[in-house]
Amino acid sequence: MTQTPLRPETAIAEHGIIGDLQTAALVTTDGSVDWFCAPRFDSPSVFGALLDDERGGHFRIRPADVAYTSKQMYLPDTAVLVTRFFTEEGLGQVVDFMPPAGPTATDNHRLVRIVECVRGRMTFDIDVAPRFDYGRHAHRLEMTEQGAVFRANGHTLTLHVVREPDDERLVEGVGDGDGRARLPLVAGQTRGVVLETAADGPPREIRPAEVRALFAETVGFWRSWVAGSSYTGRWREDVQRSAITLKLMTYAPTGGIVAAPTAALPEQIGGERNWDYRYTWVRDASFSVHALLKLGMTGEAAQLGSWLGDRIRERIGSDSGPLNIMYRIDGSSDLKEEVLDHWRGYRGSTPVHIGNGAAEQLQLDIYGEALDSIFAGVRAGLPLPQQGWGAISRVLDWLAENWDQPEEGIWETRGGRQDFTYGRVMCWVAFDRGIRLAREHGLPAPLERWTAERDRIHRQVMERGFHASRQAFVQHYDTDVLDSALLRMPTVGMIDARDPLWLSTLEAMDGELVTDSLVYRYDPDASPDGLRGSEGTFSLCTFAYVDSLTRAGRLDEARTAFEKMLTYGNHVGLYSEEIALTGEQIGNFPQAFTHLSLIDAAITLDAALDGRPPR
Repeated sequence: MTQTPLRPETAIAEHGIIGDLQTAALVTTDGSVDWFCAPRFDSPSVFGALLDDERGGHFRIRPADVAYTSKQMYLPDTAVLVTRFFTEEGLGQVVDFMPPAGPTATDNHRLVRIVECVRGRMTFDIDVAPRFDYGRHAHRLEMTEQGAVFRANGHTLTLHVVREPDDERLVEGVGDGDGRARLPLVAGQTRGVVLETAADGPPREIRPAEVRALFAETVGFWRSWVAGSSYTGRWREDVQRSAITLKLMTYAPTGGIVAAPTAALPEQIGGERNWDYRYTWVRDASFSVHALLKLGMTGEAAQLGSWLGDRIRERIGSDSGPLNIMYRIDGSSDLKEEVLDHWRGYRGSTPVHIGNGAAEQLQLDIYGEALDSIFAGVRAGLPLPQQGWGAISRVLDWLAENWDQPEEGIWETRGGRQDFTYGRVMCWVAFDRGIRLAREHGLPAPLERWTAERDRIHRQVMERGFHASRQAFVQHYDTDVLDSALLRMPTVGMIDARDPLWLSTLEAMDGELVTDSLVYRYDPDASPDGLRGSEGTFSLCTFAYVDSLTRAGRLDEARTAFEKMLTYGNHVGLYSEEIALTGEQIGNFPQAFTHLSLIDAAITLDAALDGRPPR
């Protein structure tokens, strides 16, 4: 007997994202929802074919029994995704969106899938195959005339049918407890399904007019939100798409932003660098505040700043430091790491991690990033409550006692603590921004002590962080390895972008970390990080390189590097964490870090090309 070969998981880049500001779904270019966690970003998956097409579960809508090609697009300035199917008999499309869930946490979420025949005729197959709790809980199916209910371990998914009163019954059950349907349409007909989590009541028939109203409301929400952006420069569509993507990864009840809505997508196909990114990193959140402020979106920046402030106040007095490096989206810190042994992983990449064991690492750079974002917010007119200043003061007092020690560093290495140069740079930023806040607003502070620590850090970085034989700032004090995290040194003001020490560092990176404008984080062979395998170029670092080239006055090179990087975006302008040697997107997707750094680089470069100073 021959075995049916495993179907490889759909390429990471062959997805669009939809969401309701509390969770999100990934939809493939051929109409399959193959990643969806509910009721939150960090909840167990319901559809997980992205990590195991055989066991993960999916929700597919595609043409039946006919050859087709498909293309995907977003409606302009929205998060409404349209997948279009072309056959010899006609043109059809699936319009996917999630109506915004609002600012109050809820278990109830709706995934709307409008199915339309645009020209000719087309029959669609609908296949609903949930696998609750990462496929660890079996489910049962209950059928009605109006739809279906999938139940497992206290959780439900309710499938409502979109149809006219005289339509035939749509959904049929099959022996494995999944739902199947065949939907014949002719030009002008609109039907579909709505999948609802934790529905209040049984399935019901939904008229096409009702889903069209939901569609109009959702389009209106996104276009109204995008209209709040003040950016009018070059690459506007790329910037706006990145802003929408960041918004889609924001958990509205708290303002926390996930690093990515996915888990365990590999940094190397077949490798072990497969981490869960469905959490809020202090670093990512801080960078996002800057990006949102630059776009004029002060409301989102204020909510995210408030989330950061809450985390600082919660940990005051802790011996391990005022901040964890990451949290769940509700601010809790239980991120226990485990492995899903029953899933084969994306294209065989194991282990499949959920949770994140790096959560309590010591990464000193986060204090600089948090203080830098608070400083930027206050300068943009956001309030700084007295209680907030008291918390900031205690953070800096703690940092004064603790900055000069080995740590794990920005890249969450698991190879032991080191005196990372970037961590020291960002500690300097923390003191510098605290001093400025105190002076500019007349706030009480031990300025003499903070200034002394700030200056000690600066001297130490210049004396020990710069490697004389390399003529470059290096990853940590006991190595000659380069690290592209240091591309942020001019951005944060640690060194002038045209200082000879920096220009020689940039030249060294050009020769070692840059390949056709793409940038590696560092060389893991030269600086072992405790993990096997390699990785691709890091897209955040590529955009940071563009920013650094711009500030160094190398505008032609910066513009070329930026335009090249845009060619690695997917068909709807989304980016994962890294780019493989083949040009394939790898790592978790879409990646907040990448999109916010795209915004920063675009704004800096656009200003420089117009002869304006960088922001």
